[in-house]
Amino acid sequence: MLPSHMMLSCLLGAALLAPVPLGAAESRTGTGADGRTVDYRGMRLTVPADWRVVDLDRNPEACLRLDLPTLYLGHAGGQGECAAARAAAPRSDTLHLEPLDGAPARADIPTVGGDGGDPLPKVRGDSNEIRYALRRAGVMATVSYASTPEAVRAVLTRARALTPPAAPGPVPADPVGVVGGGSRTTVQAPFTGEGFDACTAPTQRTMNAWRAESPFGAVGVYIGGRARACAQPQLTAGWVSRQAEAGWHLMPIWVGPQPWNSSSTGLSTDPSEANEQGRAEAEGAAHAAAALGMAEGTVLYNDLENYTDRATWDAPVVAYLTAWTVRLHELGYGAAAYVSASSGAKALSAHYAQAPDAMPDVLWVARWNGAASVTDADLGLPAGTGQWTGGRRAHQFRGDHDATYGDVTLNIDRSWLEVGAPAVKAPAPAKAPKTPKAPGKTPKTSKAPAKTSKAPAKNPKAPAKTPPGILADVLPRTPART
Repeated sequence: MLPSHMMLSCLLGAALLAPVPLGAAESRTGTGADGRTVDYRGMRLTVPADWRVVDLDRNPEACLRLDLPTLYLGHAGGQGECAAARAAAPRSDTLHLEPLDGAPARADIPTVGGDGGDPLPKVRGDSNEIRYALRRAGVMATVSYASTPEAVRAVLTRARALTPPAAPGPVPADPVGVVGGGSRTTVQAPFTGEGFDACTAPTQRTMNAWRAESPFGAVGVYIGGRARACAQPQLTAGWVSRQAEAGWHLMPIWVGPQPWNSSSTGLSTDPSEANEQGRAEAEGAAHAAAALGMAEGTVLYNDLENYTDRATWDAPVVAYLTAWTVRLHELGYGAAAYVSASSGAKALSAHYAQAPDAMPDVLWVARWNGAASVTDADLGLPAGTGQWTGGRRAHQFRGDHDATYGDVTLNIDRSWLEVGAPAVKAPAPAKAPKTPKAPGKTPKTSKAPAKTSKAPAKNPKAPAKTPPGILADVLPRTPART
């Protein structure tokens, strides 16, 4: 029987059709010239005809994927079907509607209030996601978008009210999603051993079972970024705190712009522009980490996927990751990079000597060779190198496979970590780049302004307290490709 909370109708209004779960045939949906009409908890809205519709009450294990245009209805369940790539290329427009009562207190994306009939606040999120608490309808609406939220926001704006819900849910205590000066959680004691990551943060039941039965002591969790492929309904400050209390070593992962050509998730091929992207992504990641209760000093990992055209991407990748590192250090966080042994690791290694203090504090390398170790060969580094030694390495040695512990199965990637206590270094000294750009970029060093007083800042957008990237000016420029 069709759940009472939802019905799908074709625009002529007569036939009722069951919602389409993941993988079901699109021909079963009702469509019209303007799209597909959906009634949900007193709201009637029309979504584009090519969108999937997933009823999470009927399919609680469905994955809330952000790379397929979809309308999700109901509270998210365990998301056991999540086996998608961790980075989306490209992102798609999606909308998730759920009862306001019981909606999780997510801290990784902004939540703003809204009432039916009133203009929705035009805000944007660092991870291309926004939540609207629709008070009159008693619905929480999570908007996910590719490049701009306008198309999905328009779906909500055009929604018509039917009969109001009998008992509207409560408004979230913090409708703007801003976390104040509460206690911060230490999540990264020194750790040597196995870790895993899954596309979405696992349920507490899974985390408890795996803590007791699995070999893992570390877990990677995707805290944000414009290329994040899976929604994170479990990811709250409480979730982070509970895992830390249970002894998990957390690896917070940010999935920012990637070395591919995409208007929604692509990295610029110009090192100077990639430098600015790195700084902006560091700010977004630091904001998300603070909102989730992660203490200053926590190492934040930048997920940068593999690429094959090193002539095009090496320079912007290095500019992006060094700018990410410098800005995170300024903000009080540690910086790490997840890269492939055949691309990003080689690019960073080749430029290590130019600015060692601007290099990521931890190098996490994907090389699926099955070896639970962090040797130079595992990480694609020169034999006998001293780069990222002394508890600064991690190796993802097996990817994308199902694992079962405590009768709970997840699709995971598996890593070996040898990481010491996080230590935030000061920004790189002014003498590191060959052509320093901004006087006073290292406030703790009194000599820097005198040495660089003749060189005006080349980038007027960058204030002195947030210096430009270390290597953006010494790396070769590459024209942007279309």
